[in-house]
Amino acid sequence: MPPRSLASLAHALAAAPDLEHALVAMGECLLELDRGASLALIQYNARRDMLAERLAPVGARVVRTAMETTFDHLPEPVRQRILAGGPFVDVTDRSADYARLCGFSTQLEGGVLAVRGMKVEGQLGAVLALYEPRKIFGTRTTERLAPALALFDLAFVRLAERDARLEAVKTLEDITQRVHGEYVRKLSALEAELRVVRNTPRDVVALNPAEAIALQADAARAVEEARRSTRKAELAEQQLGAAVSQLEQAHIELHRRSEALRQRTRTLYLVDRALTLDAQAHEARALVDGLLSLVGDDMQAQRCSLMLRAPEPDHLYLAAARGIAPNVVEGMRIRIGEGVAGRVAAAREPLLVQDVREAAQHPLLRDQYFTTGSFISFPLVYHDELVGVLNLTNRAQRGIYTEEDVERVRLLGLVISLIASRNGLSERLLETLDVR
Repeated sequence: MPPRSLASLAHALAAAPDLEHALVAMGECLLELDRGASLALIQYNARRDMLAERLAPVGARVVRTAMETTFDHLPEPVRQRILAGGPFVDVTDRSADYARLCGFSTQLEGGVLAVRGMKVEGQLGAVLALYEPRKIFGTRTTERLAPALALFDLAFVRLAERDARLEAVKTLEDITQRVHGEYVRKLSALEAELRVVRNTPRDVVALNPAEAIALQADAARAVEEARRSTRKAELAEQQLGAAVSQLEQAHIELHRRSEALRQRTRTLYLVDRALTLDAQAHEARALVDGLLSLVGDDMQAQRCSLMLRAPEPDHLYLAAARGIAPNVVEGMRIRIGEGVAGRVAAAREPLLVQDVREAAQHPLLRDQYFTTGSFISFPLVYHDELVGVLNLTNRAQRGIYTEEDVERVRLLGLVISLIASRNGLSERLLETLDVR
C-alpha cells in the first residue's frame, strides 16, 4: 500500500466517531486493493459465547445483520488462533461452507476465507472475516492489507473503550438514581410518622403498659430503620464517589491513548510529507527549504535553521533558515566545536534548553549568552557520519520544548539525514549559494 493511502486511512480511523465509520474507511481501503474481496466484522458476545451481529461495509454505509451463531461452529484449531488474536487464519477446510456461515456470497469459485480475532483488554471482542478470490500468482490480499489492519486494530480498541466507558456511566447513573429514590422514599415515610407523633393530642387516655411497650418497640424499630437507611445512603455515596474517581481515571487514560494515537498518525503524516517532497523536488534549494519548512511548522518554531557539512575540514555552513536576523546570510561558515550548533555537532548529542536563564549551567554551552526562549539543537547523523545540525527556536505562543518534542525531532532528523545523504544536498546546494 502506498504511504499516501496508509496516512489517509490513519487519519480517517483517528477521526472516526464510531465503529461504522471506521468500517467504511476499511472497506474503501480494501476496495482499492481488491475489488473482488469482501470484508465483515462479526461481534462476539462473551457471556453467551456466540457470534451476535455481522457488520459489513457496503459503499458509504454499513449493513447490520443478526447472526446468533455459536462460536464452536468454527474448527477447533481456527477457534484457538482466533482467541489468541494476531494475523489472519485461513479456513481451508470447507471454506465455502464457513464463508456462507459468515454471511458471504460464495459466487467466487474457489474463494478463500480468512478470519482473525480482535481483542480488547485481553478478551475477544469481535472476529474480522475476509473472503477473497483464490490467486495463482501475486500477493494475497490479507498480506497487502496487514498495515491497514494494524491501524484498524488501534481504532477498534479505542472505540470499544469509549463504548465501555459510556455504558459504565449509564449504569452508574441508574444505580445512583435508584439508591437516591429509595432513600427519599424511606425518608418521607419517617417524616410522615414523625408528624403523626408530634400531632398526637396530650389529653388522650393513658395507654396500658402492654400498649406502651408495643409503642416503644415500634419507635425503636423506626429509629433503627432510619439509622440503617442513613447508613445505606452513606455507603451509596461512598461507592458513588469511588466510582466517579475510577471513571475520571479511565477518562484520563482514554485521553492519553487517544493522544498517543493522534501523535502516531501525525508522525506517519510527516514521514509521508517528507518522502513525497523527496520524490517531487528536483532542485536542491526547493528540497532543503521544503524540509526546513516542514519541521519548523510542525514544531511551531518562529526561528529555525539547517546547517550542513561544509567541504572545508571541521566546518558547517548555513544551508537554509527562517526568521533569522537579516545580517545572517546563507552559506556562512562556523567551525565545529564553536557556538551552540558547533558544539552540538562535535558532541553529536541533542541539546534541549527550556529556560535561557539556566542555559549557562549546561556543560555544552558554558559561557554562551542567549536572549531567546526555549530551543532545540539536534545533530543530523547518518551511518555514523555527521550530516549537519537542525536548530529550532522560539516556539509559538510562548510555549517551551519538552523531551517528547526532542523524540519527534529525532525521527524527523533521521528522515532529513537520509534524504540529505541520498541526494548529496551538502554538495549540490553549495553550487546555488553566492557565499563560499
